[in-house]
Amino acid sequence: MGAQLRVYKRRIRAITATKKITKAMEMIAASRIVKAQRKVAASMPYATELTRAVTAVATGSNTKHALTTEAEAPTRAAILLITSDRGLAGGYSSNAIKQAERLTERLRAEGKEVDTYIVGRKGVAYFGFRERKVADSWTGFTDSPAYADAKRVAGPLIEAIQLDTAEGGVDELHVVYTEFVSMMTQNAVDGRMLPLSLDKAEEETGAKGEILPLFDFEPSAEDVLDALLPRYVESRIYNALLQSAASEHAARRRAMKSATDNAGDLIKSLSRLANAARQAEITQEISEIVGGASAMADATAGSDK
Repeated sequence: MGAQLRVYKRRIRAITATKKITKAMEMIAASRIVKAQRKVAASMPYATELTRAVTAVATGSNTKHALTTEAEAPTRAAILLITSDRGLAGGYSSNAIKQAERLTERLRAEGKEVDTYIVGRKGVAYFGFRERKVADSWTGFTDSPAYADAKRVAGPLIEAIQLDTAEGGVDELHVVYTEFVSMMTQNAVDGRMLPLSLDKAEEETGAKGEILPLFDFEPSAEDVLDALLPRYVESRIYNALLQSAASEHAARRRAMKSATDNAGDLIKSLSRLANAARQAEITQEISEIVGGASAMADATAGSDK
């Protein structure tokens, strides 16, 4: 019985130590969510005005450009999948991967070849385990992305959209990331970055139905679009990285809170079992003492006779 009690106490100590770790991780994740939300809010005005500028240039000129003009028969597409570098975040990365898989199937059903670009070790590990080809990948910054990281990711994608498909280029750019809705809700979504849909851009910027002013372009509308292309892609990727970072922290906070609560429930259950084992041990010891005293009393009575 004593050995069983020691087992319970050892398990309680181990789970208590785990509970302290998960509680600390929960608090860290909660503090980082606020910072990530502030970064998302700070990035929105620039992204909105940049999209508005691209929309104005596209509607004010007849220039055909990779930023705004769809290919007549697109045959190749690129997908940027954003996952996390670390685990312990519930289904955050797996939901984004599933969304990317659904998008890939949809594009292939349309007769398009798909090149996959990945941000985050979880996505890289998923594709690596299945021995599936990845065009490029980046890791090490998913929980706190900077604009420089977005520029680094955008470089190969911009190069791919500017090349002909015969030279390894693509006709479309898509991004799969996790949209931060609230502390309790984060949705894995996908969207087409390029070519830019003017109707969708007007909805995003709140300019739907708005009459845009006429512009003169120096030196030309095509040169202006060439200058705006990298800025637009970088801003969209940066916003997606920030949304994903906030979602990752929220998912990790929720997962760690659940782990902490489960550890507390398990400690209570083990404590009850340990108390029952201790009571049984005490009862057995009392029974042995009483039995021993009775035996001694009987022996003493027999010797007196």
